[in-house]
Amino acid sequence: MTTSTTTEVTETTGARTPEAAELIDSARQRIDALDDRIIGLVQERMAVSAVIQDARIASGGRRVNLSREMEVLGHFRDALGKPGTALAMTLLELCRGRI
Repeated sequence: MTTSTTTEVTETTGARTPEAAELIDSARQRIDALDDRIIGLVQERMAVSAVIQDARIASGGRRVNLSREMEVLGHFRDALGKPGTALAMTLLELCRGRI
């Protein structure tokens, strides 16, 4: 790498060596790919949730099942700790659909 390239890479990664910058860049690419998969899974979860809600409403039920939401919150909390609860709340909010 040239000095200007090395400086540019280390500045964008926060690394102090070209080797660390290369490792960070590679890991970030993996994170970006994982994020794309997570987004796809969330979108899939939203679609499945819409099917459930439609069936529940069509049968005379409510759009939201609070006891089920509590199960989801507990599952995420048990797996990920307190931040898991916040993540689950966000997922539930995304999956509730529009009124």
